[in-house]
Amino acid sequence: MAPRWSVVIPVYNELATVESVIDTVLAQADDLEVVVVDDCSTDGTTDLLRKFERDRVRVFFHETNRGKGAALRTGFEHVTGDIVIIQDADLEYDPHEYPVLVGPIESGHADVVYGSRFSSGPHRVLFFWHSMGNKFLTLYSNMMTNLNLTDMETCYKVFRREVLEGLELRSNRFGFEPEITAKVSRGRWRIYEVPISYHGRDYKEGKKITWRDGIAAIFWITWFRFFD
Repeated sequence: MAPRWSVVIPVYNELATVESVIDTVLAQADDLEVVVVDDCSTDGTTDLLRKFERDRVRVFFHETNRGKGAALRTGFEHVTGDIVIIQDADLEYDPHEYPVLVGPIESGHADVVYGSRFSSGPHRVLFFWHSMGNKFLTLYSNMMTNLNLTDMETCYKVFRREVLEGLELRSNRFGFEPEITAKVSRGRWRIYEVPISYHGRDYKEGKKITWRDGIAAIFWITWFRFFD
């Protein structure tokens, strides 16, 4: 039987958390598959994953570091489930919330679901300017797409597989978030948003996104509105 859910996990240098994340994901349902894509990690994650054996888990490797967007594209090529969930390899997002995330799709109301960190779910208190940056990027994206999202940059995005099959995605790094948002908006898919918890990390704990990615996101939001 085909899995009901496919969970795609892009991985880069997450040796301390990736195994725990995979095991937690697997515990959420018996009829899900996990597709892990290692983006040429350098901290021992690749060695761990090459030896990794779990039922319902497939692991793919990039020979060069290409970015989160490229890792997600590789993962999307190999999913077989009806619903596709994006999961980061750290512990910032909680797989126990999958039922909330997939609920609008399984009830027939949505084609795409975003999990919002800014819609009253519990979250760790961290960086003010990161929060302002996320809200600005979401606002600018909403202006370009005519959506009313509260968290465009969230990791937790869920799709009916048919949505992904109808999209041509090209972004390699964090431009994936503006790109996928622009293209599902353009496709007039039914988009829902649900509140999620968020257990953010600081940079000492392995957080990777920086202000440079925020500047790049402004470029990509503009690009996918006017030039793509």
